[in-house]
Amino acid sequence: MPQYWLMKSEPDAFSIHDLKQQGPSPWDGVRNYQARNFMKNMEVGDLVFFYHSSCKPAGIAGIAQVTRRAYPDYTSWDSSSPYYDPKSTKESPRWFMVDIELVKILPSIITLSRLKQDPALSDMTLVKKGSRLSVMPVLASEWQHILNTTHQA
Repeated sequence: MPQYWLMKSEPDAFSIHDLKQQGPSPWDGVRNYQARNFMKNMEVGDLVFFYHSSCKPAGIAGIAQVTRRAYPDYTSWDSSSPYYDPKSTKESPRWFMVDIELVKILPSIITLSRLKQDPALSDMTLVKKGSRLSVMPVLASEWQHILNTTHQA
């Protein structure tokens, strides 16, 4: 059984359309320990809601799939990268990434406001006050509910 996740990206940095154009791509630059740990729990075949953040409207733009388990995020070793971390080394990596590929782009974004208004999603991590993680788990029941309500809209 696959696990389900939500991964946030600012579309001006990396959008779902960029993923479509580039094909399987690394999800690099995560610099939060909890989000990193979630990625370390991902398995090939897990499904991901690709979420556009810091834009209007923010929301779920599509679905992706994990194609490679967590491995060291090499951008942390590159001093010219915005994700450089001098405390992360090849011998002792601090940060990890997974590879994902596009499954599908949704016909319209499922907005954060729509998700927040849905009583069935009131316990979803994404809609909880103060939730700012860029990578988070999604319960199977939440995943199915979102897909079911998307097809009805």
